[in-house]
Amino acid sequence: MPQGTYTVNVPLNIEQIWDFVQDMNNWAPLVPGYIAHEIKSERESTWEFKGDLGFMKKKVKLGVDIKEWNEPSEVIFDLTGLSDNFNGGGYFKAERIDDYNTTMTGHLDITAGGKMGAMINQILKKFVPTTTEELTNAIVEKMLEINKVHL
Repeated sequence: MPQGTYTVNVPLNIEQIWDFVQDMNNWAPLVPGYIAHEIKSERESTWEFKGDLGFMKKKVKLGVDIKEWNEPSEVIFDLTGLSDNFNGGGYFKAERIDDYNTTMTGHLDITAGGKMGAMINQILKKFVPTTTEELTNAIVEKMLEINKVHL
């Protein structure tokens, strides 16, 4: 199962991070290759983005279903391919360091199925960790911008 986990220390308190990640509208546009997203309910949305798999660029549409909102520390979600045979999940986890700093971890796992699944999964082994790091960093940068924190 192709997966990636990326952790970064953020100079924001855990409540500031929760204020941002509790709303999918804040972080969906930060997905690398973002095209569009649609919120269907508090727990369901669809995301469309262009995945650059090296030898091909592919438009992908995923269903994102929030399994758990654990305020103020965790969002856990499932991913279901709507345009292709993909499934997986992920989470954002925040751990308080002190009143002004938080460790944030992003995790994604995505597996391709079907006839081409084995080949695509080999490519996803590089793509998923990179995407996890890029998405986590983009979220951190946006939170710092919103909270007017300069490093």
